[in-house]
Amino acid sequence: MESKIFQVTGMSCAGCAISVETILKSQPGVLDAGVNFASSTVWVNFDSNITSPENLRNAVRSIGYDLVIDSNNYDIDAEKKLHINTLRNRFIYSLLLSIPLMVVQMFFMHWSYTPIIALILSTPVIFWFGRQFHINAYKQLKLFKANMDSLISISSTVAYLYSIAAILLRDNLQYRGITPHLYFESAAMIITFVLLGKWLEERAKGKTASAIKKIMGLQPQMVWVKQNESIEEVPLSEVRKGMNVMVKPGERIPVDGTVTEGHSWVDESTITGEPIPAEKSINQKVWAGTINLNGLLYVRAEQIGSESVLGKIIETVTNAQNSKAPVQKLADRVAGIFVPIIIAISILTFTAWLVIAPGLAFSHGIIAAISVLAIACPCALGLATPTAIMVGIGKAAQKNILVRDAESLEHACKIDTIIFDKTGTLTEGRPTVESINWFHHDDKYPGILGIIEQHSNHPLAKSIVEFIGASSRMFTIESFSEETGKGVKAVVDGKIYRVGSLEFLNQSGIIDVKPSQTGISGTLIGFAEENRLLATVAITDKIRDTAPSAIAKLRNIGIEPIILSGDSSKSVEKIASEVGIERFERGMLPAGKKTYIENLKAQGKMVAMVGDGINDTEALSIADVSIAMGKGSDIAIDASQVTILKTDLNAIPELIAISRQTVKTIRQNLFWASIYNLLSIPIAAGVLYPFTGLLLDPMIAALAMAFSSVSVVTNSLILKAKRID
Repeated sequence: MESKIFQVTGMSCAGCAISVETILKSQPGVLDAGVNFASSTVWVNFDSNITSPENLRNAVRSIGYDLVIDSNNYDIDAEKKLHINTLRNRFIYSLLLSIPLMVVQMFFMHWSYTPIIALILSTPVIFWFGRQFHINAYKQLKLFKANMDSLISISSTVAYLYSIAAILLRDNLQYRGITPHLYFESAAMIITFVLLGKWLEERAKGKTASAIKKIMGLQPQMVWVKQNESIEEVPLSEVRKGMNVMVKPGERIPVDGTVTEGHSWVDESTITGEPIPAEKSINQKVWAGTINLNGLLYVRAEQIGSESVLGKIIETVTNAQNSKAPVQKLADRVAGIFVPIIIAISILTFTAWLVIAPGLAFSHGIIAAISVLAIACPCALGLATPTAIMVGIGKAAQKNILVRDAESLEHACKIDTIIFDKTGTLTEGRPTVESINWFHHDDKYPGILGIIEQHSNHPLAKSIVEFIGASSRMFTIESFSEETGKGVKAVVDGKIYRVGSLEFLNQSGIIDVKPSQTGISGTLIGFAEENRLLATVAITDKIRDTAPSAIAKLRNIGIEPIILSGDSSKSVEKIASEVGIERFERGMLPAGKKTYIENLKAQGKMVAMVGDGINDTEALSIADVSIAMGKGSDIAIDASQVTILKTDLNAIPELIAISRQTVKTIRQNLFWASIYNLLSIPIAAGVLYPFTGLLLDPMIAALAMAFSSVSVVTNSLILKAKRID
């Protein structure tokens, strides 16, 4: 099974996007597909044994669009820029012809040459500069479908043909009592204003993807490669694993790899969010997109392109921006049937004028029907959600917050309860030994404890080894066993030693465990020989500096924080108190955390789980929104629905703020797009004429339609500038 994102060309409205999505979903071997009209892309999950990208492209071409499957030979940015420039030029040329056309028809309407001049000026505007609308409408007609181009084509063509008929049948119409009005300027201005709207819309749509472009810009295009003692500059695409890359001071590192020569300081803030530069020397890892600050480095390429951390970030953000939020599905269904309904309303409008006011049917009814076609806009509905999602996910990415899909971003705004793991989440995840309290003294005991902990895989074991240091005496471990999450048992010099939780030692028959004697509230590890306790080790894990402020922000916005920790010591209560969390549970096994979250959800709570993305898999999987914390270079990008690439816990309230802003923008967009169509279509049909005597001119209707889409995209772009509280 493969999943790919392709560029789609030829789409002009949300109806086009629905057509492309429908045809792809109907193809054999396609599991699912989704089109993002805002970015002109489509993601497709398909079985490569049944179909191929070429077959998918042929299917899309059969309905009048195209699928770009060879992105290496297709410059997307250049193609979009060319398209925008083409729309701008067509608008300018149309305007240059439409202005004198309007002057002639408005101020010289009784001049005998006005009809001919109007015909000459309007024809190139409608059929040359506006040819894309007629061509696309014809393609849709062949498939017995209609889209926004169909509305524009029909409305401008009907106005144009009616005006020609008014010239040719002038005397006959006047004899029948019908004033032969000319609407060449309306037909031309429909095209002109729609071209203006499309130009502004495409420019604005390009800006919604600016965040991903900035992230992609972190990759240098040219790279210095060391081969056979010579240095040559090659394109990044030609770099292969194992090559030695030279990175000069001030340059961005192009690949993930290991330093083979040199010493420098590297700014890793683009990946980890940490502002303090990291020192790098031989055998240390570096990441693509980070900046070499002062020294010359040679790096052995190990992960390149999409395999690098930066590549995975780009892929994650791209996939997220192309995903669909649940709220978009309704808008898509409406957009899919919108155009046929509008055409039916237009016909009904003319019929109503013909029945109610027969004498005005051909002077007012035709214009009302044309105005209905010109003012209706499915594009605003189609753009309402994806443009806001693209901006919101891009804004989060710039804050080092990776949101995997649109659904996660939408759900984040509804969170009312957040579950925190303790170690590595609220704490730094770097446990250190605070003290060792010895109850029995012998020079050999520290060495035995150290050698036992060297064989343990437990995260706390390393801190004990580091604290004790190397022993001058070598001990032989005759047997070793470990009970996961409890402790270890080893035989050294014929005696049984145990290291683990005090509960583990109690269960093993060691009766003189005296944790109260230590006075330590950190995690306590016991060390025993046979059936007597030799020492207790107090281990602490420093609370993250940002934890108290982040918890305070969450509480201020009505979200309840809870700690669920596998640690059974008093340190859980101590940390909860220090960061400002009232509810906490100690000694929670993974299954217990899962059950706890299920109970919260059963009470109607919207629950997020914050962990390290590796442990607590069960709890993360059951949460409404799962959030993984950690440095970008150390975590699995796809471990959770949301990945925080930095260690700053304030990213969590930032995520929720961005989610709330995004969802609010989506609702505003959908509201105004819906209200626009609900109010404008009846006005265009002439419902106000009996009361005001005014009828909407088709060119004003076209102008309103053009700017409805622009206003939606602009409102989404405002989201970029909003401050995160």
